[in-house]
Amino acid sequence: MNDASPLRVAIADDALLLREGIAKVLESGGVDVVASVGTGDELVEIVRAGGIDAAVLDIRMPPTHRDEGIVALEQIRASGSEIGVLLLSMYATPEYALRVMQAGSGTGYLLKERVSEPETLVRAVETVAGGGSVVDPEVVEQLVKRSRADDPISRLTERERSVLELMAQGYSNGGIAQTLFLGLKTVETHVRSILQKLDLEESPEHHRRVLAVLTLLGER
Repeated sequence: MNDASPLRVAIADDALLLREGIAKVLESGGVDVVASVGTGDELVEIVRAGGIDAAVLDIRMPPTHRDEGIVALEQIRASGSEIGVLLLSMYATPEYALRVMQAGSGTGYLLKERVSEPETLVRAVETVAGGGSVVDPEVVEQLVKRSRADDPISRLTERERSVLELMAQGYSNGGIAQTLFLGLKTVETHVRSILQKLDLEESPEHHRRVLAVLTLLGER
């Protein structure tokens, strides 16, 4: 993708007014909204046709209003497409977030209320389009409070936990450094330590940052 060109994004939500609102927010952030549809099946067809960098879609859409957005994500990944996919939900549901993250790099789970936070929404779309991962801070907070036997997260220091939470929200090392007022090299050291403590070895098949986020979500 040419960095000089705006991101090309498709939106899928059965609520027309919400689609228009999302489009307005994204366009104000320099994103090119090239398609807007009401179902996951329509979005999958748009992805197959090519020409987009990312998709933003609701999780609950017709016909059952259950998990159509996640099903669409899984179909998109099964087709071999690596476009960024950002799922929106009314509810902070850890199980949905985990299922989304299991689709691999370039995916995100965000609450619909973030639509009213233009910078957050645009940054999330840019992150997934660039191959990164995003989990809504509210979901992350819920998951961090969970306690499990032999929890690998318990191996982390308080600072490392803070770094991992920001990784889950899609922050780059540079963004983490700015947010926590740390030096970049310090953040890189924390990230290496996190990956080592979570026993995440180098792998050609998995993105270790995504695996770290999955560990935070409670399952690998």
